[in-house]
Amino acid sequence: MANLVEIGKSGIKVPFLGMGTWAIGGGSWWGDNDDELSVKTIQRAIDLGIKWIDTAPIYGLYHSEDVVGKAIKGKREQIILSTKCALEWRHETPVFHKEVDGTKVYRDLSKKSIIEDLDHSLLTLGTDYIDVLYTHWQTTDKKLYPIEETMDALMTLKKQGKIRAIGASNVTEEDIREYCQYGQLDVIQEKYSIVTRKVEKELLPVCKELGVSIQAYSPLEQGLLTGKFTMDTTFPNGDVRNNNPSFQPEIRKKVLDILEDWKKYLEKYECSYSNLVIALTSQMMDGLHILGGARKPKQIEDNAKALGVSLEEADIVQMKKDIEALL
Repeated sequence: MANLVEIGKSGIKVPFLGMGTWAIGGGSWWGDNDDELSVKTIQRAIDLGIKWIDTAPIYGLYHSEDVVGKAIKGKREQIILSTKCALEWRHETPVFHKEVDGTKVYRDLSKKSIIEDLDHSLLTLGTDYIDVLYTHWQTTDKKLYPIEETMDALMTLKKQGKIRAIGASNVTEEDIREYCQYGQLDVIQEKYSIVTRKVEKELLPVCKELGVSIQAYSPLEQGLLTGKFTMDTTFPNGDVRNNNPSFQPEIRKKVLDILEDWKKYLEKYECSYSNLVIALTSQMMDGLHILGGARKPKQIEDNAKALGVSLEEADIVQMKKDIEALL
């Protein structure tokens, strides 16, 4: 089993690979799901040693939290559970976020709203504490929702024992510094993969300085790094991949050429592209946490194999050189 990695300065240690449950929320973004299969997938993840389960109220407008709650019943003490706050549809705020399946969603990072969000999540998830609570999106106007007030809410919840560690998602360097003025920020959650690496330049230095961990989502670059797509693969109108720079012809070709060359590693390590890429991603930054999504047991079984892939140093160096060509 892979070594355990600490979440910031929280004292909480987990294997580097966790499970994301955005897709399990379903809705128009992901399509309909078989909830019973989703429950089995989460339970299979826990059996395979994936201990960090991440969800959010916005995923399927509470649906993901509801499914996660069913899956972890009787298993709560075996896992590290994270959810999020600060996206609202119970009430309007001056900061409109977006419309989700016909429901208008707003950002609200006020103390009152964060505490209400957390209490709702505790009920939905069927637990009396959350290990890591993230602010999901940051405000566009800090005068409206000062980080001092947001952090006051989070520190209050921590003192009450309702949360164990504080996280923030979709942040800037300035946000991280300000959070840390008012308490310990333990982890940020950001999009990161071996082909989308701006986090290394923009956020890694400040995180190292202040003892903040990074949790990467979309490590397989929306499927591009799984080896399942070709230059001829197209996506329907509205598919998020149509706007992803990595899927544009020039970069896509470079990525696919690299994957073709990496077939030799699949044989050497007896693994899939997903396993190889997740294992390599874990070596890109010290102490990196990675989220892999799954909706079916076979998907989480494949993800989990990455925990057992031990890459040789020379291969890590060569693969890093290969992907430098993408920058």
